[in-house]
Amino acid sequence: MSQPSLDAFLNRRVVLDTQGAIVYIGLLEAYDERGYWLAEADVHDRNEGHSSKERYVNDAHLLEREGIKNVNRRRVFVERSAIISVSALDDVIADRPDGPLQAWDE
Repeated sequence: MSQPSLDAFLNRRVVLDTQGAIVYIGLLEAYDERGYWLAEADVHDRNEGHSSKERYVNDAHLLEREGIKNVNRRRVFVERSAIISVSALDDVIADRPDGPLQAWDE
């Protein structure tokens, strides 16, 4: 079995989650030992909004499927030490408007 690699996330929209109030959503262009380069990024600070990070990511996933993106940065570098998890936006499991939690791809 091969080792998982961040290469699988290159050129895909990803969610970079932090321990704090900030979540990053964007196209992963590159990464190295220092951090991640995102293009067409949405940097969301939970302290400046009314929704939880989880709800915000769920909503972003819904909007992405409809072709709407909340881009507020053309490009952003995110320090690796700030991130606790990386996932593809299309791997997000969310509340669907018409039913219970499930993967959007199903």
